[in-house]
Amino acid sequence: MDMSARRRWFGLVFISIAVSLIIVDSTIVNVAIPSIVDELAITSTQVQWVQEAYTLVFAALLLVFGTLADRFGRRRMLLIGVTIFALSSVVAALAPTGAALIAARLVQGIGGAMVLPTTLSLINATFRGRERGIAFAVWGSTIGGMAAVGPLLGGWLTTSYSWRWAFGINVPLAVIIIVGVLWAVAESRDENARRVDKIGAVLSVITSAALVFALIEGRTYGWWTTATAPTIGDWTWPWAISPIPFAFAVAALGLVAFMTWGLHRQRQGRSTLVAFSLFRISSFRSGNIAALVVSLGEFGIILSLPLWLQFVIGFDALQTGFVLLALAVGSFVASGFAGAFSGRVRPVTIVRVGIAAEIVGVAGLGFVIAPDTMWGVLLPFLFVYGFGVGLATAQLTGVVLSDVPVAESGQGSGTQSTARQLGSALGVAILGTVLFTSTAGILGARLDDRGVEPAERDQVVSAVVDSAGGAIAGLDQADPTGQTAADARAAFSEGTRWSAFTAAGFLTLGLVATLSLSNGKREEEESTPVGDRAD
Repeated sequence: MDMSARRRWFGLVFISIAVSLIIVDSTIVNVAIPSIVDELAITSTQVQWVQEAYTLVFAALLLVFGTLADRFGRRRMLLIGVTIFALSSVVAALAPTGAALIAARLVQGIGGAMVLPTTLSLINATFRGRERGIAFAVWGSTIGGMAAVGPLLGGWLTTSYSWRWAFGINVPLAVIIIVGVLWAVAESRDENARRVDKIGAVLSVITSAALVFALIEGRTYGWWTTATAPTIGDWTWPWAISPIPFAFAVAALGLVAFMTWGLHRQRQGRSTLVAFSLFRISSFRSGNIAALVVSLGEFGIILSLPLWLQFVIGFDALQTGFVLLALAVGSFVASGFAGAFSGRVRPVTIVRVGIAAEIVGVAGLGFVIAPDTMWGVLLPFLFVYGFGVGLATAQLTGVVLSDVPVAESGQGSGTQSTARQLGSALGVAILGTVLFTSTAGILGARLDDRGVEPAERDQVVSAVVDSAGGAIAGLDQADPTGQTAADARAAFSEGTRWSAFTAAGFLTLGLVATLSLSNGKREEEESTPVGDRAD
């Protein structure tokens, strides 16, 4: 192997570390959330926004930066993104309030949106033939593995030091990535790339922001009638109808406007944010639908399980990380399995097996979760779930992009990544709402059955839900009998179960979506395609 070929594989290592940076950050926070709740006194709605501020901006800007990377240079965009991500991580680590942390997470989302699509584009432009399949497998396995290792790393840092180090760890990793990418990764760009569709970009941000806002804030402001009037400065929402239906309407109209505008520009031969022509490719169209729905289901248990383990079972962050390590083990085993069967089993078949394993793992967790569940019972289901994630993630990416021309890899990978991230954002919003809404309803009913006065009942329910479960430990002191705390633990466990079952339901829909996937194989060219120049 000559030096240039060897350096190309070293480049893949640093590209994978860049992926690890943004994936670990999105999972490491889950384990740290209980400590953040205690120190910054954030509410359950803010808990969701700590995740959503990052994921929402991430999803909304992926397409924009995927296109810009094609035009101005993919390596350059990767380096800028890593730098922004590292600097905003410092701000997050030093955040004095929940609002400051959420603001820092918004900026992190911008950096992350620069990194993810460029990693895919660089791989697509750098590797050919069988090597491309291996590179995609490494990329996908990194996502699966790091999504699971993140909680262990976060648990260790939170328990041994502080939750703030869950963000501070990003800085040394960013330095390693920048140095390695400058040394081992060649620049590439599309010489024919055109200007970004600014109106399309604005419409995509409005659509995704309105949808996620409605899903998260519905239980706060009321789904139909106003329960709590939102206030901005001196202005207060004046109508009896909640703002949530209006937000859903804005999201629907924004989606229609985005598609209409994009198709209009395409007919005129002008650049579009989404390459609508790519959706004529069966593997690309069906794969993106499957990716969105599967991602929606995948992130359910990662949001709720750390809260349940720490606030109901009584684990600390490190113990929680060790339990979730079973996910990482499953994912790493899956990467070896996928490599062994590469070329002998159709990628689509591996995707379906992976999603089926995820369904079994998540649904199994739903059946065994209870206030007195022993941690050992969780491990087999977490392993199976991680095994499924490891299989599905790498192979689904390859199937989605298999027929996409390299010259359009930026838009193709950006669309695919956006589908995943939008699914993740919707997953956190929907499954978080399921967790906290069902917990509130079940706890209220249990307290009613015991004859607790309505005012006291509402106070207990609000304390438990608003603290994302953090107030449960204090209920033992407030009620010497321990019955109120027992009711709260049972209700939060039920909420976690319903979150898991909902995730399994969405994964089942994702499995059904893969039935229309073909094996789509682009004829690989050994020569560098026109429009991709290595500097």
